[in-house]
Amino acid sequence: MDEVAEFAEHRPRLFGLAYRMLGEAAEAEDVLQDAYLRWAASGPIEVPAAWLTKVVTNLCLSRLRSARARREKYVGPWLPEPVLTDDGRLGPLETVEQRDSLSFGVLMLLERLTPPERAAFVLREAFGYRHAEIADVLDIDEAHARQLYRRAREHVGEPRRRFTASPAHREEIVLRFIAAAVEGDVAGLEKLLAEDVVAWSDGGGKVTAARRPLVGTSHVARFFCGLAAHPRAAGMDIEIRTVNGAPTVILSEAGALYMVLAFEFTGDRVAALHSVLNPDKLAYAAAHGM
Repeated sequence: MDEVAEFAEHRPRLFGLAYRMLGEAAEAEDVLQDAYLRWAASGPIEVPAAWLTKVVTNLCLSRLRSARARREKYVGPWLPEPVLTDDGRLGPLETVEQRDSLSFGVLMLLERLTPPERAAFVLREAFGYRHAEIADVLDIDEAHARQLYRRAREHVGEPRRRFTASPAHREEIVLRFIAAAVEGDVAGLEKLLAEDVVAWSDGGGKVTAARRPLVGTSHVARFFCGLAAHPRAAGMDIEIRTVNGAPTVILSEAGALYMVLAFEFTGDRVAALHSVLNPDKLAYAAAHGM
């Protein structure tokens, strides 16, 4: 197998790793390009998967340090870039942990971690690495790897289980959400929301968006009914796709991607909503089939 074909074989898993580490798809692509250049110049590698995992992880660690400074200056809430997950782009999503580690809620919680803690968490939770393997990737001893993972779990906490309902049932909830919002049915929308539901909007200062999260069924229901009643909404196309492992609303205007609205679920209720409107955040998704 030539080097291009062999790298391509590992690419989905590596992209899934880089994206979980960074929360930015375009940056993850840049990391993979850098990793490929190192791969092409390296000569024969005894265990390619391990070598590439180590290179990608360490490239991400370097980028996370500069990303943190950028995100501290970000206008309004920072949300991850949305990525389609119905095309295998992010590698296998066979387990709850693999899917959960892609959700907007978990990716936002990972922002609390130091870069090494984030690496330990992602390698352990999403890829099932043993502590000894994590230690090898990070060039630390096993005890330190265990400590990093333990601290990460403490900071992240126990995320709500968002996958208790079947995919079909979750999509049904999303459809009911859309119908209630379009009809202006505030009471009907409130019934779909968890009592402590939170709605986040990311405009990045580029487009109009709420600068602070909305909390509570009444505020969130009225906000989305108001959005649906806006004259501009009448001309938009609505589609449901699987994004970051969950059914997601895609809004387009005149053929251009306008907003991605991602849902988190607790049982049969919506626990959180994440609206990505920043055109810079949508550029990757628009260029890759969304």
